[in-house]
Amino acid sequence: MATSPASTAPVRKALGERELLWMMALLMALNAFGIDAILPALDALAADLSVQGNDRQFVIGVYLLAGGIGALVPGALADRFGRRPILLGAIAVYIVLSLASAIAPTYDALIAVRAAQGFFAAGIIALPPAIIRDRVGGDKMAKMMSVIFVIFLMVPAIAPTIGEAILQVGSWRAIFGAMAVAGVAVGAWVYIRLPESLSPDNVQLIRPRTIAANMGRALSTPSVVGYVFGSALVFGALFGFINSSQQLITETFGAGDIFPLVFGICAGSMALASWSNSRIVERFGARRVSHTALLIFIGVSAVQVMFAFSPDEQLWQFVPLMAINMALLGFIGSNFGAIAMNPFVTIAGAASSAHGFVRMTSAALIGGAIGYAFDGTARPLALALLAAGLVCLVLVLVSEKGKLFGPSDAEAGMGK
Repeated sequence: MATSPASTAPVRKALGERELLWMMALLMALNAFGIDAILPALDALAADLSVQGNDRQFVIGVYLLAGGIGALVPGALADRFGRRPILLGAIAVYIVLSLASAIAPTYDALIAVRAAQGFFAAGIIALPPAIIRDRVGGDKMAKMMSVIFVIFLMVPAIAPTIGEAILQVGSWRAIFGAMAVAGVAVGAWVYIRLPESLSPDNVQLIRPRTIAANMGRALSTPSVVGYVFGSALVFGALFGFINSSQQLITETFGAGDIFPLVFGICAGSMALASWSNSRIVERFGARRVSHTALLIFIGVSAVQVMFAFSPDEQLWQFVPLMAINMALLGFIGSNFGAIAMNPFVTIAGAASSAHGFVRMTSAALIGGAIGYAFDGTARPLALALLAAGLVCLVLVLVSEKGKLFGPSDAEAGMGK
């Protein structure tokens, strides 16, 4: 009897959990690389394109802001057409506009291209949580997102070093070329290995009223509102550090020669915290872990304010406290995100887009304001960290009806 072609064809191994985690992390890392790799080159970029003062930060801020606005789009499309085609389209745009950034003739042109890149490539940051939510929920999702954040946060820790190394052999334009190469590598992996995760039962029609209703629900459910808007605040303060870090470390503390190392220590602490979170969150619950981290974050921020207003703050005082607070954000970010996504399994794409829009646009605006307020000291940043933590705590208390350290999602009967 003849053997059919199908029976002799090799069977492709299904995408396992470990490979999925690495893939989603590196997708999100493309976004981080697009932000952090250019940081060591801001002085060279500013000199080459005649950019004055704090204006150089806009090459970062406009990307973040446009990405937040663009996050509204891919989730709704992915709920209708599937995660895979929308994600591949976002990666393609990221690659093309990275190359366009590399050849931008003026700073205005560069800002325009970066804005377009942030907007149209927003799917690479907005869709991974939806893909994970298609598979799991509750504290299991929090654990998986923590593992993703470990890998994802390795990139901010090493991206400035990569950018600095590229500067030694080329110009700042070559850094954008490296972004395109990274996009090609990750995009090829996604194209070959990622299956569609959207269940046919959860397909949503492209109806403006339906999309608006789904996103409105994702942003108005009382139990998650505090986590969405609260995380926007604390990450806004983090973006403030990213925006002003090059000037702060170089000008305020006179440590420009070790900028990549200092930035890597701070970002690396977030990766370490996310790894620790992945080990403990299913035992203690996303709420208990993140609420504890938020309270400590507020305390550390108060100490930062004290040192910032001292007569002569030193680098050795600033870096450990900043690293601790960034580590605490590692416990806050993935857990807040998982708690906020947990109720929305049937509209995961729209919910991920809506949450991403609020977090990214708010954080970008807050971070841009903090960066532009740079006055040669760490005071604007320290005050912003403390204020963000305090307001975030109030928002979480509203969502939790005045109680902290609640049960895990599994114990509360959620995540099913």
